[in-house]
Amino acid sequence: MKIHWLGLIAVAVLCIAMDVYICWRLRRSGHRGMAWFNAVLAVLTAGLATAVAVMPLSEAATPNSTFVTGQYMLYTFFAILAPKALGMLVYGIGRLIRQRWMTICAFIVAALVFGIMWWGAIVTPGKIQVNEVEMAFDNLPEAFDGYRIVQWSDAHLGTYNGRRAIVERQINAINDLHPDMICFTGDLVSRKTKEAEPYRDLLASLHAPDGVFSVLGNHDYDNYVRWDDPQAQQADRKALCDLQQSAGWRLLNDDYAIIRRGDDQIVVIGTENYGDHPFEKRGNLARAYSATRDGNFKIELQHNPYAWRAATLPNSNVDLMLSGHTHAWQIMLKLGNWCWSPACMRYPEWGGAYREGKQQLYVNIGTGMVGTPMRIGATPEITVITLRKKR
Repeated sequence: MKIHWLGLIAVAVLCIAMDVYICWRLRRSGHRGMAWFNAVLAVLTAGLATAVAVMPLSEAATPNSTFVTGQYMLYTFFAILAPKALGMLVYGIGRLIRQRWMTICAFIVAALVFGIMWWGAIVTPGKIQVNEVEMAFDNLPEAFDGYRIVQWSDAHLGTYNGRRAIVERQINAINDLHPDMICFTGDLVSRKTKEAEPYRDLLASLHAPDGVFSVLGNHDYDNYVRWDDPQAQQADRKALCDLQQSAGWRLLNDDYAIIRRGDDQIVVIGTENYGDHPFEKRGNLARAYSATRDGNFKIELQHNPYAWRAATLPNSNVDLMLSGHTHAWQIMLKLGNWCWSPACMRYPEWGGAYREGKQQLYVNIGTGMVGTPMRIGATPEITVITLRKKR
């Protein structure tokens, strides 16, 4: 977690100005008790921000529990700031149009935003949304009509800080779906391999007749902490790969596997993370599977959906890519079949199914959290993809 001092100073100035004004208005209105309450709240938020700013959260030696504590402290800061800021906005509009009833609306808005933010931090991360999707293809071999793939992505196991019940619920949900194959599309951890250690036995309990396949996400390369020794970084990355393999997973680092049903077959290709700036472009589809335009039905596992348009569509006839990475920015609004996330401002394909000609993509919004420990509307997702032969 990196603290940008210029942004921190700007937020501090905003907070001070806003709290001074709120206290002044409350005192002027005769609400001295509320003015004192707001002053205490202001000191608390300032203390939280200062504490997070000085915590060594980017150091490799920092325990995961300290890192998670820092995340929640920072979130608490914003969970106090955001309701006050939006409440002030509504109050300012009311003053502008000279409607005193808008003052009540300001308090309602602030309370509603506060409740939504903490619901997203406490309740939603423990839920599971199982999405069942059918995807039809012209060239799917007959023997694979009805083939079921479960996709799990972006677990970020460190954010649970040892709370096994949440991860166990996810693992049980996957196994209860009885898929033919399980695919994990990256970001098992957020910072270091140690985050996954408490769940090693749970990861090993995943099972499917054709196996569990995985690829690495941008967080799995140990780039989110400062390492004093490059060799220690490489050793930690290797430990994560070894952990997945010891759990019985087949990690496809620019590699492929063939799944057979009688005389029919499909190819599962795994490419290393190929990201948009500032993420590294490690993956190489041609290195993973040289015959990128052959007649086989091909499924590519690639953490970042950016790679679909940047590398896969121009260079192959891969039929289906499975990706994660976006988390839907952990904020999603849904009404019936309509769905929106601020992630669309960066990723044209941020969640769900997409098609370009005969090639398709599915982006899973993941189960874990990174940055802010919350999911507002973006319920942790496990996807069941049923392949169908187009008739």
